[in-house]
Amino acid sequence: MAESDQSELLVQHIAEHQNRLYGYIFSMLGDHVRTADVLQETNLVLWRKKQEFRAGEPFLPWAFSIARFQVLAHVRDRGRDRCLLDTELVELIAEETQKQAERFEELRQALRACLALLSPQHIEMVQARYFRSSSIEELAESQGKGTSAVKVTLLRIRRRLAACIERKLAEST
Repeated sequence: MAESDQSELLVQHIAEHQNRLYGYIFSMLGDHVRTADVLQETNLVLWRKKQEFRAGEPFLPWAFSIARFQVLAHVRDRGRDRCLLDTELVELIAEETQKQAERFEELRQALRACLALLSPQHIEMVQARYFRSSSIEELAESQGKGTSAVKVTLLRIRRRLAACIERKLAEST
């Protein structure tokens, strides 16, 4: 992959995962101002270390490890200030948060695979209801059905997706 393509991919990943990085850092610092500062530093370090980024490998674990070190540096440098956490606690929180992020990614991939198994009509219902925030009444009207029928259909779809996700997660362990 050309260096410019790799740089572009890295920028896409950084932009796409800003909210997760912010949440990860905030879970350790508990302060919005400090979190914003550490996030900026993390973004800079991610960019400086762009040569270490490998396309095709998971971005978040790499980014989280850099963010964790930035939080630790921040806690160390601000040690004389009143800080909420010590270094050992930051490490524990970082490990747990990273595990949860990995679990979230597994769930997201399983959901994506399970959504692909739905009929086109059911995919459209899910997208309308949960991605575009259409109301039950709007869905019922667009499909020429009653609201009760739409509610029952959505319930069945959710149950089917939940069972599918559980199967996929069980297969991967």
